[in-house]
Amino acid sequence: MAANRKASAQSRKSQKPAANRPVSFEQAALLCPTQGQAERVAERFGLAVPDYQAIRELHARAIHDMADGLAGALNDKATQMHFQRIVGSLVSSAVGAGRFYSEKVSEARAAAARAADGGEEPGAPVGFESRALRVAEFAADMAMQAYALLAAAHGAVEAFKEITGDDWVAYQAHDDAQGALQQRSLKTQLSAFDAN
Repeated sequence: MAANRKASAQSRKSQKPAANRPVSFEQAALLCPTQGQAERVAERFGLAVPDYQAIRELHARAIHDMADGLAGALNDKATQMHFQRIVGSLVSSAVGAGRFYSEKVSEARAAAARAADGGEEPGAPVGFESRALRVAEFAADMAMQAYALLAAAHGAVEAFKEITGDDWVAYQAHDDAQGALQQRSLKTQLSAFDAN
C-alpha cells in the first residue's frame, strides 16, 4: 500500500511542469493574441484594445530609469544578471497570461459547442444569455490582459538589449554541483582574508 502511494506521488511529480523551465519572449508572443486578434476580439465584445505602443514604451522607460538609478553601483555582469531577472518576471507574466488566455479560449469553444448541440446549461449567470456567452466574455477579457502584458514584456526586452547590448535570455541558476564548487572556492578565498 505504501509503495502504491509513493509511486503515485512520483508520477504526480513527473506530470508537473518544471518550475525553473526557462521562458522566452517568443513563447509569450505565440501564446498571447496578436494586434489583429486583439482588435477583432475587442470589436466583437465591445472592449477597448490596450495601447500596445504606450505600454511597451512605458515599460522600456521604467527599465532604463532603474538602470540609471543603479549606474556606477553595479558592474556590467551584475547589471546584466539583475535585469535578466527583472525582465524575466515581465516575460513570465506575459507567458502565464497567454497560457491562461489560451485555456479560456478552449473553454469558450467547448461551451459554445455544447450550447450549439443543445447541451443543458443550468442557470445561466444573471445578465447573460448563456453560460457559453459568459465564458466567451471572460476569455475576451483575458485576451486584452494578455495583450497588455505582452506589450510590457516587449518593452522590457527591448530595454534590456539597449542597456546590456545583448539579447535577453532567461536567467539560469547554476546547478547544485557547480554551486557547491563555487561555494568551496569562495570559502577558500575568504579564509585568505581571515589569515591576514
